[in-house]
Formats: sequence, structure tokens, C-alpha cells
Amino acid sequence: MDYQETIQYLYDRLPVFHQIGAAAYKPGLENSIRMMSELGNPQNSYKTIHVAGTNGKGSVSHFLAAILQSAGYQTGLYTSPHLVDFGERIRVNGAKVNREFVVKFIEKYKPLFDRIEPSFFEATMAMAFDYFASENVDVAVIEVGLGGRLDSTNIIHPELSVITNISFDHTQFLGDSLDKIAFEKAGIIKKETPVVIGESLAETKPVFIQKAESESATVFFAEELQPVRFLRYENGKMIVKTADFEMLEIGLNGIYQLKNVATVLEVVKQLQKSDFNISEQHIRDGLSNVVSLTGLLGRWQTVSENPKIILDTAHNKGGFEYITEQLQQTKYNKLHFVFGMVNDKDISGVLSMLPKDAKYYFTAAETKRALSPEELKNQAKTFGLHGNTYNTVYEAVKTAMMRAGADDLIYIGGSNFVVGEALELF
Repeated sequence: MDYQETIQYLYDRLPVFHQIGAAAYKPGLENSIRMMSELGNPQNSYKTIHVAGTNGKGSVSHFLAAILQSAGYQTGLYTSPHLVDFGERIRVNGAKVNREFVVKFIEKYKPLFDRIEPSFFEATMAMAFDYFASENVDVAVIEVGLGGRLDSTNIIHPELSVITNISFDHTQFLGDSLDKIAFEKAGIIKKETPVVIGESLAETKPVFIQKAESESATVFFAEELQPVRFLRYENGKMIVKTADFEMLEIGLNGIYQLKNVATVLEVVKQLQKSDFNISEQHIRDGLSNVVSLTGLLGRWQTVSENPKIILDTAHNKGGFEYITEQLQQTKYNKLHFVFGMVNDKDISGVLSMLPKDAKYYFTAAETKRALSPEELKNQAKTFGLHGNTYNTVYEAVKTAMMRAGADDLIYIGGSNFVVGEALELF
């Protein structure tokens, strides 16, 4: 098989959560333990940092990888889902996984997959851990797929655990209350291993404290220890002030990144206390150049001017709390909203927050989980949101670009799939 045939095999042979949803979800660590044992447990040959959370864990993971790269560490980065290319999931020093490695790995372990029948995520995680060992990484930043306690990545023994925040998402798997969801995320806290919490609420903080105490793990609450204040945008980057930095340049825009930056700064402080050699300049370089260092896409990303076109991967109520606030602070004449969602999210919760003065272009990405444009339009109508339907993201984006004036803003989002398909157009 060539690379494309190999990727297609992964999609066809193994259940893929981001395409079919609940049917692909395999909670528990048994498959991971069996697979990694067969592979010789490569994940134990390098240091790891484990990152969980409802929103922000992708940005935090990329920020951390960028800082570690800037500090001279050979750095692995495992994230999901990808937006355009499978290789985005597995990177070393920002470079996507070698395609030849992907082909050879699948050819070698096909019989193992036939025996164990892992999910797509479990198989790609095994591939990532093996690839990092083959590339002799010093440290790997590992993003949790879903939840934490039963997520397949929870077989690692990290130097430090990170939980960005807790809000309602994947409630059918993680629970219908914030404390239940926090319990699942807190499952990544390991014995005598420090944990940094990005944001906490009255319902979630006691859960983290109790779990940390039971594991004799020291817990650090970043929002209390690392206040970050927005100053301005300058040359396409966000300038912030922190307790330790009068001025810090951030390579990702969007006010929701303030919480992520606070989390990252506290993580770095804890890494510095151990044996990581990270200087102030390494922090500055990593935060400022995160996109070029790690290839991160889709975080309040401007892809065009006149009209300004912004894409963002926010896909749940917690994410859109920040997006709607950001839109209120953004200058434009008219707002065009290219929007599609998957059917297992809190669609009403998101729709209730969206601006009513926007022109909507309801669409659906190519995934079985996509809510149909007509159904989305009908639900949106009940919240005073109006627009037309489009069968493809391409059609919706092209129509919005044709109708938008030079001073207008086109926002594209609602799901990772919509953003991924739109990115291919730019």
C-alpha cells in the first residue's frame, strides 16, 4: 500500500470516532496496554506531558511543544483530530510524521490490529508512541482524546499532568454534570506527579483537589497563579501582560488564549523546577512562533483580508462563550457566518449564544455525524438566526465571499470538519 491507501485502510478498517461518533468509542485501557506491550512499550523511553480538558487542550499542547522545541528539546506532539492531513496528529519538532513510517508501521502491525481490533484513535496513538521512540525524542506532549480516566493515552507516566478546563461536551460518555466530567478528566492525575489546572469552577475544584490528594500529587491552579491581561493586537499577534512579563507576544489570536497562556506559563514554571532547562527567551520564542514551530491551524486564524475571513475550531458551548465575546470586540461592517455542527453536540446551547444580526450560511461537512443544513437552519430559526442552506462547505464559503463587502467579516466554524474543509480552499 502507498500512503493514501494506508490512511484509507485506517479509516475503513478501524472505527473512527470523529466520523461516526459513539459507535467508535472504546473506553478503557485494555487495548492500549496490549498493543503497547506488543510494541515493547516505546512510550516509556522518553518523558511525557499529558494534557486533558474540554477546550484549549490543543492550543496548550502546541504552545508547550513550541517552547520545548525553542529550548532545544527533540519534541514529540500527539494531538487530534487533524483538520486537513492525517500527519498533523503526529509531529516531531513541528514536522508531520514521515509517510514511509506510517506505511511500514501499518504493514507490520496489521496482524496485531486484526487480533485486538483497536479503534482508529488507539491505533494512531500506538503509531505515535512508536514514532517518537524511533525519532529519539526527549519529551512528548500527549493530548488526551476524550475524557481522561478511560482514554487510551492514560497509560503514560508523565512528568506533569495538565487539565485546561471543564465544560459540557461528550456528556453521553463523561457525565451530565460538571463534577462528573471533572472526575473523568482528573483520571489523568498520577501518583506524586504535579498537575496544573487551567480553569476551575466551584463544582470542579473540589474534584481536582480530592483526586490530587488521593495520589499525593501537588496541584497548581494557573488562573490564580498566572494572571494574564490582554494589552493589544500588534502585527497580527496578541500582546499580553503577566506577573513575570511586562509584555509578551502571543502567536495565536483570540481572547480565549489568555486562559491557555496562563496554563502554559504555570506548566513551564513547574517544568523549570524539575530538570527542564527553559529560559525566558525560550518562552518568548515558543509563544510568539507557535504556528511556525508546530504547524497549528484553526485557532482564530485569519486566512484572508478584505473581506476578513476568520476560521476557528470552537465546537461547543464553552468554546463559543469566548467566540461571541471575541466577535463583539472585532470591527466589521456586516457579519457573515458559515456554520455547520455535528449532531452529538449541545446544538441549542451554541445557537442560543450566536449573534442575531449575522447572515448565516448553514452547511454540513463530509462526515456521518454532520447535522443536515436544513435541520440546522430550522433549529437556528427558533433562536432568531436566519440564512440559507448549502450542501457543501465549499459552496457556503464561496457564496459568503461573493456577497461580503470589503469591510465585512466572514466567520467559518461550528465544527473541526467545517474548518478543515474550509482550510483546503485557502
